[in-house]
Amino acid sequence: MQARMKNPAMVLPGAMTAIQDLYKATYTGGVPQTTLELLHLRASQINGCSACVDAGAKSARKAGETDERLFAVAAWRESPYFSDAERAALALAESATRLADDLNGVPDEIWDAAAAHYTEEQLAAIVLMIGITNLFNRLNATTRQVAGAWG
Repeated sequence: MQARMKNPAMVLPGAMTAIQDLYKATYTGGVPQTTLELLHLRASQINGCSACVDAGAKSARKAGETDERLFAVAAWRESPYFSDAERAALALAESATRLADDLNGVPDEIWDAAAAHYTEEQLAAIVLMIGITNLFNRLNATTRQVAGAWG
């Protein structure tokens, strides 16, 4: 496998630094790191971004996530391993990643479920993580970045 080009964020000066600064900010919002890592992994699975699935699983494991939950995140609805708060965040991640699937974007019931578990600051971190993940997925999938090539 070979990438079509370098990751676009690495080509334009300052782009990766800006994205990384935003990414780091998501970890200051009070959401457990493992939850944010699971959201990144799930959105990356949906988008078919092998580079982000690979990196996301490794990052989640490094943050203390268990293999059991990593293996089950694609089927989180049918799995007993996730808390109600994590389920609400995963539903939000899926809905925000699949915006085209609903004419109204993220349905109120999905938003309300997440808002019942997280503060506004935490929701901001979750939404930013979902957005950044989708940005990376689109950059990587479009240019066919190779899983594991970034270290």
